[in-house]
Amino acid sequence: MAAGTGWLAAGETPVAAPAGPAAAPPAAAPPAPVPSPAPVALMNQLGFLPGASKWAVLPAASGEHFEVRRTDTGMVVLKGDATAAALWAPSGDQVRLADLSAVQAPGRYELRWSAPTTSQQQPAARQTFTIHPKAYEALVDASLKAFYFNRAGTALLPQHAGPWARPAGHPDNRVLVHASAASPGRPAGTVISSPKGWYDAGDYNKYIVNSGISTYTLLAAWEHFPAFFKARGVGIPETGNGIPDVLNEALWNLDWMLTMQDPADGGVYHKLTDLRFDGMQLPHLSKAERYVVQKSTAGTLDFAAVMAVASRVMAKFEAQRPGLSARMLVASRSAWQWAQAHPDVVYRQPADVVTGEYGDGKLSDEHAWAAAELYITTRDEQYLGALRSLAPAMGVPGWGDVNGLAWISLAHHRAHLTPAAEQLGIERHVTDLARSLTARWQASAWRLSIVSEDFVWGSNAVALNQAMVLLQGYRLTGDDRQLAAAQALLDYVLGRNPMALAMVTGQGTRSPLHPHHRISEGDGVAAPVPGFIVAGPNPGRDDAKDCPVSYASAAPAKAYLDHVCSYASNEVAINWNAPLVYVATALQVLTPGQPAHTRRSSRQATTPTPP
Repeated sequence: MAAGTGWLAAGETPVAAPAGPAAAPPAAAPPAPVPSPAPVALMNQLGFLPGASKWAVLPAASGEHFEVRRTDTGMVVLKGDATAAALWAPSGDQVRLADLSAVQAPGRYELRWSAPTTSQQQPAARQTFTIHPKAYEALVDASLKAFYFNRAGTALLPQHAGPWARPAGHPDNRVLVHASAASPGRPAGTVISSPKGWYDAGDYNKYIVNSGISTYTLLAAWEHFPAFFKARGVGIPETGNGIPDVLNEALWNLDWMLTMQDPADGGVYHKLTDLRFDGMQLPHLSKAERYVVQKSTAGTLDFAAVMAVASRVMAKFEAQRPGLSARMLVASRSAWQWAQAHPDVVYRQPADVVTGEYGDGKLSDEHAWAAAELYITTRDEQYLGALRSLAPAMGVPGWGDVNGLAWISLAHHRAHLTPAAEQLGIERHVTDLARSLTARWQASAWRLSIVSEDFVWGSNAVALNQAMVLLQGYRLTGDDRQLAAAQALLDYVLGRNPMALAMVTGQGTRSPLHPHHRISEGDGVAAPVPGFIVAGPNPGRDDAKDCPVSYASAAPAKAYLDHVCSYASNEVAINWNAPLVYVATALQVLTPGQPAHTRRSSRQATTPTPP
């Protein structure tokens, strides 16, 4: 989460799972992970799709020439020259690049190049990689199932969670209204029920603002690529209920979000939280009172936007969830009305609450996003008028700037909007930003669109949200460079980075072993809960005062610490996992040569079903 979840209270130590069948991991618990040696050539550790762009990063001192051989036959399938050595400013490294894109046949390969040596001989250095038409399907499943592992208010059973089974915690059926959220109908101390939802990050609180972009991104993955998800099950309790699992998982959070709206006026509470962070223990051991805290304009508009999206999505599943689509649209409109009457209620952290803030003083983007989604779902031009008056600028999405989500949705549904929407210049907003990111990718010594300024708290999500923008550009224009630039960003988080880490727990040959995640730390299982992407390098090192060890480097792209103390570089969060689900899915579907390959979004968008 962007505001950090803190560390241990003074004198506190991590609490392991208690003994007993409810919490003990089954006999099949994975062995304690052992770090693998760092590879010399940096590349995507999960491999590549046959038609994908494929790059490896080599040390600058490597020789100029490289070759690729099949490991089964030893046959040389590619010979090439690496790029001239160049500096990548975010890491401070001089590197060469090897373009392996011409290799497309599925199989296992070995990249060979001349390694630096002090002698006159040049020994051959080697690195293996794979090409497979389903290279990212398991990643999609794992990153989606991570949301299940972070569910609140339910027991995770061994048949679904394996060694990460745990008792239910935080039922949230007796939540107090905080004084900051008091109203005539719900004075301070009123008890309400607000179950379900996802734990936001490494902590055990639930935040509407961050749920907004996270839940939207899963819903967008379904809207954009329904064929991929239609029959895809990831082994959660709802699998096989007639609703795709990507929506089943989103619904766990949407059901909670609906309980966060005050039925008396439509306003939405900013968060459901303890007054302070829980210790590093399993959820069921936490007994602190929980509160809903202050209504905010940002939270209410994020709610309105997501419920408008969910309403049009769930209209197709009326048989499975009767009346839900209509209820969501009513809730969305009610939230919109509250925000029109309270357009600038900024969340202010009460003095007795020290959990994540998700404070946002700029609210025009939330107004624009909610207007866009309500317009798409209802085709009511009052919302188009509101959107036009706001004139939102397209940007890389993040929880604090959701303008980009408005344009992504408008671009996907543009063929089904009213004629007046043509005046918005929808395609131009998306493609201009995609072209700008592509230019940065082309100019980069590491072939990445991220630059030093992008290495902030949650930098891995910055990379993935840039990829999401590039993928929208590709869907609109068919420009292969934009697809390649998006692929490069997935490659980056999966191992083509200076740490030589696949930054997703349980993925690749080297991945984080000690994320800042209370469940992983407290469950007594050596391996972390799988499928979570960690925050990534953060030169701000906001957790330095809480960590007993130092970051290995201050360079923006190397300021990372695989230690449970590092909430600024090694925490997990739902808004970081959601774009991983989206980007891995999009590349699996859109890459040329894939069975479901289609370039243009107009071939994918369908008319929203009226709720």
